[in-house]
Amino acid sequence: MSENQLKNNALDLSQNFPASPRETFAGYVIAKRTLDKCRALLAGTNGEYHFDCPLDSNFLSFTEISADSLKAFVATGASDDEVAAWILSNAKKRESREIIAWNNKMRSTRLCDMPIELQEFLEGYIPQYIPKSKIVYVWFDVYDIEEKRI
Repeated sequence: MSENQLKNNALDLSQNFPASPRETFAGYVIAKRTLDKCRALLAGTNGEYHFDCPLDSNFLSFTEISADSLKAFVATGASDDEVAAWILSNAKKRESREIIAWNNKMRSTRLCDMPIELQEFLEGYIPQYIPKSKIVYVWFDVYDIEEKRI
């Protein structure tokens, strides 16, 4: 695989948005967004997006995959299918019910359920980047409203 394949797979996040955190990839929410940001970082097209941010770390912690190991594999230029297979073989083995429950917990996490450091950050972030006419019900809404998916 090559650097060209990596660049071909990478989004330019200064021009496009990464996947919604709600999108499921390899069976996990957040995973596709994490992959989009990882590829963009490696290709130098991440714009203002950060790989291994607090959102990504939820996915990485749950799967027990290190950001460095994911980044190293993605750097090979692996396709979506190859990355999905790699995630499935490297993630901590869990029952499908546990993954479903985690996905649903992530989808329904309210701001008041988050660590105080993130609540504090979002207290300033939301008024700055989310239109007053939009209501944030759950954490993923912040991303989907800002990126004009809802």
